[in-house]
Amino acid sequence: MRDLPVGNGSLLVTFDELYRIRDVYFPHVGEENHTKGYPCRFGVWVDGEFSWFDSEDWTRDLRYLPETLVTNVTLTNTKLQLEIISNDTVASHENVFLRRVRVRNLSENSREVRVFLHQDFRLSETKVGDTAYFCPETESIIHYKKDRYFLINTEPSFSQFATGRKAFQSSEGTWRDAEDGVLNCGSITEGSVDSTISVKFQVDSNGENEFYYWICAGTNYAEVAALNAQVKLETPKKLLVFTNNYWRVWVNKNEIDFKNLSPEIVELFKRSLLIIRTQTDNGGAILAANDSEVAKRATDHYSYLWTRDGALVANALDLAGYSHLTRKFFALCGQIVHKDGYFLQKYNADGSPASGWHASWDSHQKRKLIPIQEDETALVLWALWEHYDKFRDIEFVRRLYYPLIIRCADFMSGFRDKKTGLPKASWNLWEDRRGIHTFTCATVVGGLRAAANFARLFGEKDKAEKYEKTAKQIVNAMKKHLYSPQLGRFLRSIETHDDINFSSDETIDASLFGLFYFGAFSADDELVENTMNAVKKQLWANTEIGGIGRCENDAYMRISNETSGNPWFICTLWLADYYIAKGNSEKALEIIEWTAKRAFPSGVLAEQVNPLTGEGVSVSPLTWSHSTFVATVMNYLHKLSLNSEKT
Repeated sequence: MRDLPVGNGSLLVTFDELYRIRDVYFPHVGEENHTKGYPCRFGVWVDGEFSWFDSEDWTRDLRYLPETLVTNVTLTNTKLQLEIISNDTVASHENVFLRRVRVRNLSENSREVRVFLHQDFRLSETKVGDTAYFCPETESIIHYKKDRYFLINTEPSFSQFATGRKAFQSSEGTWRDAEDGVLNCGSITEGSVDSTISVKFQVDSNGENEFYYWICAGTNYAEVAALNAQVKLETPKKLLVFTNNYWRVWVNKNEIDFKNLSPEIVELFKRSLLIIRTQTDNGGAILAANDSEVAKRATDHYSYLWTRDGALVANALDLAGYSHLTRKFFALCGQIVHKDGYFLQKYNADGSPASGWHASWDSHQKRKLIPIQEDETALVLWALWEHYDKFRDIEFVRRLYYPLIIRCADFMSGFRDKKTGLPKASWNLWEDRRGIHTFTCATVVGGLRAAANFARLFGEKDKAEKYEKTAKQIVNAMKKHLYSPQLGRFLRSIETHDDINFSSDETIDASLFGLFYFGAFSADDELVENTMNAVKKQLWANTEIGGIGRCENDAYMRISNETSGNPWFICTLWLADYYIAKGNSEKALEIIEWTAKRAFPSGVLAEQVNPLTGEGVSVSPLTWSHSTFVATVMNYLHKLSLNSEKT
């Protein structure tokens, strides 16, 4: 789990619950991870005793300064009689990680304090072939390999340093050298290396002292040396203040009227926008999550762009007024879309295809498959129309009309099952089954109607009629093949192994909210009402915690058999969106408040919730969790405004 991410769209640094730097991503958000999840340690020596801040002797309070991407961390050790106040950030426009450390002496005696900061880089995601050395020109420690450079420095200047081997034979690393309070000053080491520096100062009785620490990230020596000189010239204090002020202005730029929402909800709304920004690459990729801990159980991670997640996150940002970010996302989609008009399962932050498990070949039937989740294609078009409808940036969408919109719409129009009239089988949004899914069908309807709107906008009547007709046919086919009169609700999907024989999947799934959310059906439609009532009845966790799970008997990271599965923030907020669509603001607000109560103290939302304790489960932060909260709040406020206009 990651409690504190800080970043600027090129450099992302994350902290775990013990306040250890665990991930350092550069030059893209999510790519590459130069620590691979290994901790960079932070500790102190005083009165002959040494302690790392992740030890049980320390209490930790991990938060942010309000409305900023600057952390506000308090570390207290009653045994050592020390309190540490630490503020971390990544400069808003420079690739510099910056930390201010304020040491408070809780003792009646004046004392010498030595603070130790450890760097455990695995540059370009491997520990082979790194170099760490002391650079006399910049009076800093530099780690480098090929075109990846990280320069470490402090103000006042560090008094001790050490470079050395780590994770090799009996060598654990220079952090072990620090534990006697003295570093051996090894000036250069190559191979599998780490480094540690120490800042020494005197602290008066009940007094305090502070210093600054920074890491400059770049692609060559000249770049990091110039950044280091810039930090010194501007002073780290001014750089921290500027970044603090920048994020306050950024998160408040749209002056939203929050009406009756509590301060806690407003705080999480703004925190969510800031968290989303840390997970969004400057090149347009919106990453699902950058918590490398998941790789230990899955041999892969979430640091990818799924265009479905990205489209829904982009829509939330648009609702909140951050179109400058979403245009980059849509532009990237125009670059990476397949020539045949669909998106692959996921992409790296630089737009290259990422790892995947959707097969292109059916080994049993000996036939070609299209390895997609069709909702990922449909939702990009749906979100792009919502974007245009709000901002009317005609010149921007014109550039995407043929290479993205028409290409994808033509694919979806043709990718249909002749027997049912529904979209052909593809993978579902949870990526665990292949079939014809109700959620996917609903998104395709939304995507085709969006394409029809664009076609009318650009005067192509024939295309508009074609897409509208196809969308209507799919809606009718959904009523015929995906609604069960016997159950009185929609099916999750029609499953198939050969695309010829089909069987009904009656599982209740939270994703059925898509029926109304993307406009295939009205929220007041009896078919939708029956379905959403079943979702609420079967998937709400009957514990003190509550919340909506993904589906019946969901085994993914399941905590307890007392529930259908762990509650998910996105699934629970989808129920709130249904209440909003139905005009039940009171019930919607209860779920919004429920979400705010389940956030980490820092304001971070995980993917799932432990149904017994309320603790976060799986990765954190999950970008989709935060974006759904933003979207639901904006939908709630919009509904209130409409109601007030009617009265």
